[in-house]
Amino acid sequence: MTQGLRTHTDGLLRCWWCGDDPLYVEYHDREWGRPVHDDTRLFEKICLEGFQSGLSWLTILRKRENFRRAFANFDIGRVAQFSNDDVARLLSDAGIVRHKGKIKSTINNARRCQELIAEFDSLDTFVWGFVTVASASSADLPTQSAESVRLSKELKRRGWSFVGPTTMYAFLQSVGVVNDHLSDCWVRRDAQA
Repeated sequence: MTQGLRTHTDGLLRCWWCGDDPLYVEYHDREWGRPVHDDTRLFEKICLEGFQSGLSWLTILRKRENFRRAFANFDIGRVAQFSNDDVARLLSDAGIVRHKGKIKSTINNARRCQELIAEFDSLDTFVWGFVTVASASSADLPTQSAESVRLSKELKRRGWSFVGPTTMYAFLQSVGVVNDHLSDCWVRRDAQA
């Protein structure tokens, strides 16, 4: 095993963190670190990273389809219209993480996202303004960066919640703004392309 990498049964070197769970390996190979420019998918990732806080990402991945169903496929306009009845409905949904603060945060963030889109024309334009150069070369991945701190502060200033610097760093990694695939991971060059 190379520092921070694992050789899987298919002979490919992958970042250590995806382990052997097929769902996690698929996420690592096909999604994590690949550029996302669709506002709905960006909003979904911000929300799911907020729900992940204090939990494992694999827990969220296993519940992702339930989250999509529960939150109207993360349609920003629809989620922004959710009411207290929707909060109650979501709190009784065993298919998602039932955390009242995170549920209310998602609704609030949809409303704040509409304001941001009105100002920047898209969430994509806003998020990709925080582009950074990837530098992952060892297993010691950072948990935040100057960009994630700036993004966190700016979103909080705009009224967003559950968007701390560590959560925003994980978001930036997941949507390809930061490519933290380790240098010898087979996905790194593919994601950069």
